[in-house]
Amino acid sequence: MDTGALGLGGPSPCRREGLHSGSLLGFLPPLCRMDEESPDGLLFKDPDFSSDLLRQLDGFRQNGILTDVSICAGAQEVLCHRNVLASSSPYFRAMFCSHFRESSEAKVQLKGIDWPTLEQIIAYVYTGQVHIAAENVLPLMEAASMLQYPKLFEACSSYLQSQLAPGNCLGMIRLSEILSCETLKKRAREVALTSFPEVAKSADLKELCALELRDYLGDDGLCGEEEKVFEALMVWIKHDLQNRKRYIQELFAQVRLQYVHPAFFHHFIANDDLLQSSPACQTILETAKTQMFSLHGTSAAGCRALGHVPPRNSYQDFLILLGGRKDNQQTTRDVLLYDSQTRQWHSLAKLPTRLYKPSAVALHRSVYVLGGMAVSAGKSVVSHNVYVFSLKLNQWRLAEPMLVGRYSHRSTAHRNFIFCIGGIGDGQELLGSMERYDSLCNAWESMASMPVAVLHPAVAVKDQRLYLFGGEDIMQNPVRLIQVYHISRNTWFKMETRMIKNVCAPAVVLGERIVIVGGYTRRILAYDPQSNKFAKCADMKDRRMHHGATVMGNKLYVTGGRRLTSDCNIEDSASFDCYDPETDTWTSQGQLPHTLFDHACLTLQCLPHTASRSLLS
Repeated sequence: MDTGALGLGGPSPCRREGLHSGSLLGFLPPLCRMDEESPDGLLFKDPDFSSDLLRQLDGFRQNGILTDVSICAGAQEVLCHRNVLASSSPYFRAMFCSHFRESSEAKVQLKGIDWPTLEQIIAYVYTGQVHIAAENVLPLMEAASMLQYPKLFEACSSYLQSQLAPGNCLGMIRLSEILSCETLKKRAREVALTSFPEVAKSADLKELCALELRDYLGDDGLCGEEEKVFEALMVWIKHDLQNRKRYIQELFAQVRLQYVHPAFFHHFIANDDLLQSSPACQTILETAKTQMFSLHGTSAAGCRALGHVPPRNSYQDFLILLGGRKDNQQTTRDVLLYDSQTRQWHSLAKLPTRLYKPSAVALHRSVYVLGGMAVSAGKSVVSHNVYVFSLKLNQWRLAEPMLVGRYSHRSTAHRNFIFCIGGIGDGQELLGSMERYDSLCNAWESMASMPVAVLHPAVAVKDQRLYLFGGEDIMQNPVRLIQVYHISRNTWFKMETRMIKNVCAPAVVLGERIVIVGGYTRRILAYDPQSNKFAKCADMKDRRMHHGATVMGNKLYVTGGRRLTSDCNIEDSASFDCYDPETDTWTSQGQLPHTLFDHACLTLQCLPHTASRSLLS
């Protein structure tokens, strides 16, 4: 035989035409090329071979060619190949490759699977495809579980996950437990926790057992106000009061009363008949009342503090900037929100009026803006108005006005009270007076005046005491004093110190210390009330005043203000810096949207979807 003619030896046709084998590769179709080189040749891979083979086998099945078994569902049957079924799942492999009677039977009956589902399963085995929809997903999933097709099972799970909603997620959890589907269960639980207020309205919540409800109410990831948690609990108990009231103590303990709005607690929880009928719940209520409303706090005789429970993980801190002087122009009405997750600034509903040097505090997930000089139609009036901003509604409303109109004053919050201190009055006089607002009663009352009237001190509350650091007198001279107000006794005392020389500086509580941030200086001082000692922290980059400061996540954030340059000029600032007490270092967070000073800088804790609704409204 002429081996050359077969291309196994001798000169090839390519060589005779003056071509070499390498040049021939350029004419081969891409799917016929060799994929991997080896010392003894090339490994050929056909990516379509397996799918073509499966397509041919499916054609054989549909035409009854070489089929050797009928799979039956009731009276219906479908012809198949044992080797194809055995290679597709461990279930059929055990059936046909072991000594079970089905291995030799011509017909095999599958119980628990209806005919339409069996048809779809067999089609999936031969084609790798199946259409999943609402009407077939459950029988398909059950069949995939029984016949051991894990990828089909997870595909059904993915479809169900795509259909999850607050109204069906608890039912999906039940289903996932029946089918032992952990991926569906995990995702359904996430929906139940993140949409809890909506889930609480569903009929499925009332059907939970006590252990299941406790598991939800106690979860740190539950995304809902504590008021909603309490309401869900009471709806569940009253659905079957006779059998469920014995669980009230155990479930009520899951409500984090420290984070319930005092007005809601006072009106809807404190005097609830069902809670009052339980001695254990009565004890919890009395402790909560003392902590929320008593000026003595947990130091009162016989008071046992509620266990320290952090707010749920679903809450997020947002930084809020209000008013101030923008771009060195007139006082602005702008309200800005900073989302630390996205590092973006957003605009909220504007202040109702332009206010020069008001004060502002955050209390009960709302912002209170107090006093200031109202500027309208060229007239300036010292205001005693109080405006309250709800982030949830993105709206402002008026609260009870202060007893005395004032601006350039300081305010701080403690429990359900706001303390408004000093400032300049309607006759441009320096005020030493202080008044207190009770947010529960919506009422103001006069308190003891400070020992020395000062402007622009740094103010903070720690351990039942209100601290005023420094400030300036009527002649604009720095005052080297710490003035301390004992809240429950309504008394003041003062201490002289050479460490204090701050004017127009904010103060914040950072851990166990009060931090005084600048004030015509770059110096940062941390004051320990227990030891009455100061410690120096890392300096700011610039000498700053009229800036804002707040705490988020145990870090200090400083915004805007004015800075003194090296040649003693004053410049407006748009800086945005962060101080980490763990490392005693400063880092820049970028820039504010514009230069800003004499503004309020606050932290407001709320649910992220609450902030999102405000940004869209």
